[in-house]
Amino acid sequence: MRTQVAIIGSGPSGLLLGQLLTEAGIDNVILDRVGKDYILGRVRAGVLEEGTVSLMDKAKSSARLHAEGLPHDGFSLAFDGRDHRIDLHGLTGGKRVVIYGQTEMTRDLMAHREQSGALTIYDAANVQPHDFDGAAPYLIYEKDGISHRIDCDFIAGCDGFHGVSRKSVPEKSIRSFEKVYPFGWLGVLAEVAPVNHELVYANHPRGFALCSMRSMTRSRYYIQCPLDEKVEDWSDDRFWDELRLRLPAHHAEALVMAPSFEKSIAPLRSFVAEPMRFGRLFLVGDAAHIVPPTGAKGLNLAASDVHYLFSGLGEHYQNHSSAGLEAYSSRALARVWKAVRFSWWMTTMMHRFPDTSDFDQKIQEAELDYLTHSHAASTALAENYVGLPF
Repeated sequence: MRTQVAIIGSGPSGLLLGQLLTEAGIDNVILDRVGKDYILGRVRAGVLEEGTVSLMDKAKSSARLHAEGLPHDGFSLAFDGRDHRIDLHGLTGGKRVVIYGQTEMTRDLMAHREQSGALTIYDAANVQPHDFDGAAPYLIYEKDGISHRIDCDFIAGCDGFHGVSRKSVPEKSIRSFEKVYPFGWLGVLAEVAPVNHELVYANHPRGFALCSMRSMTRSRYYIQCPLDEKVEDWSDDRFWDELRLRLPAHHAEALVMAPSFEKSIAPLRSFVAEPMRFGRLFLVGDAAHIVPPTGAKGLNLAASDVHYLFSGLGEHYQNHSSAGLEAYSSRALARVWKAVRFSWWMTTMMHRFPDTSDFDQKIQEAELDYLTHSHAASTALAENYVGLPF
């Protein structure tokens, strides 16, 4: 088989890149080691920046997003038992975010890809990129016990942190930067109305909490927990009791409790791999970088990578220029590091660390007080939260 762009991974970044290429008339094939149902069963975040929404528009896959997504003009920082609202819309000149589950975004992109007739190969085992440092890269994979080869012009590695794309790069050619945080997030999904019409980020002596939602009838809640906690030790009752303790009284009283249908603990880390281009192989999204979810940047960073790579591929095929592809890594990383900084800052400001001294605690309290009473500081937070320009 021959294609112009081979994409490894059918998560949102791979599907978004594939659909943008398809709409632009650039042939592409997506491969994934797992099946469609498994991919749609993964529960992920869903705070979309305007840039991500615009890319979904460009991919002609945004009809349901606009019909069902929840536009948010602000969010609350809760500490000292009170809410301090950050007016995203007012502070950024009219920008906002949209709450729309990553699984739903993936479902929309899958459906549109199927309608367009573009090829996705699921359950492709042992995918391996070859010769991406030369002029004729190709992929080898197995399907139903039979080995297959796809020749291509370029390979996009959209296969996540544990995928084969980054692992295929010679160790001497890549540099990694990492920070592992000493806690995780215990999260639940429940079919209940959200406690607030906007997100609530809570800083409390017992630890961080986040009140989010997937819809007006489905809520997503998180609490900070030690890394050695076990999900099975947390009954629903224990979770709801702990969440209430970390929220201001008016939110605790409004909290609707119900059995959860998903519960998990996610560790927090910051990770960046440099560069993001290796000849004709390009790393995209989680294959190149991970951020803690505090700043809602993971999915949106993947989308900005897609923007830069799609632009470069468009220049290559339509204008016969390699400038965009040559600049891909530097352009993407400039935005990545700003988002990594923002996510790190939000995480350090909102969480309680095991080794926090009395001095550290006073600094955190002063930071929150300054942030919520300074127009300039609130504006900087809002600008980063709604998303820096591509």
